[in-house]
Amino acid sequence: MCLIAFAWRDHPRYRLALIANRDEFHARPTAPAGRDAHAPDLVGGRDLQAGGGWLMASGRGRLAAVTNVRVPDRRVVLRSRGDLVLDYVRDSIEGVVYGQALRAQASDFAPFNLLLWAGDELRFVGNHPEFSTWPVAPGRHAMTNGPMDQLWHKSSRAVRGLSDWLDDADSLVGEPDLEPLFAAMADRVPAPDVALPDTGVGLDRERFLSSPFIVGSDYGTRCSTIVLVEDRVLTFIERRFDAAGDVTGETHERLALSQQWS
Repeated sequence: MCLIAFAWRDHPRYRLALIANRDEFHARPTAPAGRDAHAPDLVGGRDLQAGGGWLMASGRGRLAAVTNVRVPDRRVVLRSRGDLVLDYVRDSIEGVVYGQALRAQASDFAPFNLLLWAGDELRFVGNHPEFSTWPVAPGRHAMTNGPMDQLWHKSSRAVRGLSDWLDDADSLVGEPDLEPLFAAMADRVPAPDVALPDTGVGLDRERFLSSPFIVGSDYGTRCSTIVLVEDRVLTFIERRFDAAGDVTGETHERLALSQQWS
C-alpha cells in the first residue's frame, strides 16, 4: 500500500472513512479482495508472493493497513510487512497491546507505517526512523511512504478529495455515490518538482511516483479501495486496474459488525 487518506471520528455517519491506493509491480502475484476461506468475516486482498495483505478488515470490528516507508534501507528483512495486517485482523488483541508487542520485533520488518482499528481506537505503529506508536486523534489524516501525516502532493490531494466528499450533504443519508472517491484516487496529476520529496530514488522516479494514481508498464496502481465504517456495518470496495490504468474488476463486500461502539 502506498497511499491512504482517512477520516477518524470526524463525520456524523462514518466512524471511519478510508480511501487507499496500492502501488506495486504488475508482475507480483496477487489475489483480489474477497472473503477468507477459513474466516468468512474477514475481507481483503492477498499478496501471493510474500503472504499477508496490505488492507484487511473483519466483521469483529477490526482493520489493518500498511504502507512501506520509502528510504534507503539495508536491513535483513525476516518477515513480510503484510504479515502485520493479517495477524492483527485475525487476532482479538487490543491495538495498544499489539502495537507494544511489535516493539521487540519491529526490526524484523522493512520500514513500515501501520494503521490498526478496533472499535473505539485507531492506532498508528511505525518502525522508522525508530519504533513509535500512538492513538490517532479524531480528524482527517494521510499515510503514505513518508512519516505519518506528512502531506506530500499525492496525500494532500487524496485528503482533499475525501474531505470534499464527506462535507457534501449527500454523504449523510441514503446509498452514497462513491464515484467521487474513486475519482480522487484516480488522480494522475504529478507534483511540481519543488513539491517532490527526496526519498533517495532519484528525480525521475520521484516524479513518476508523485501522483495519487500511477500508470507504468512495470509498476503502477494495482487497486483502489474504499472502506466505510458505520454503527453496524463495514463497507469494503476494491477496484482493480491493469498496467494501462483500465479497470479490470471490482469487489463489493458488506460486513455486519458484531458490536456497536460509543
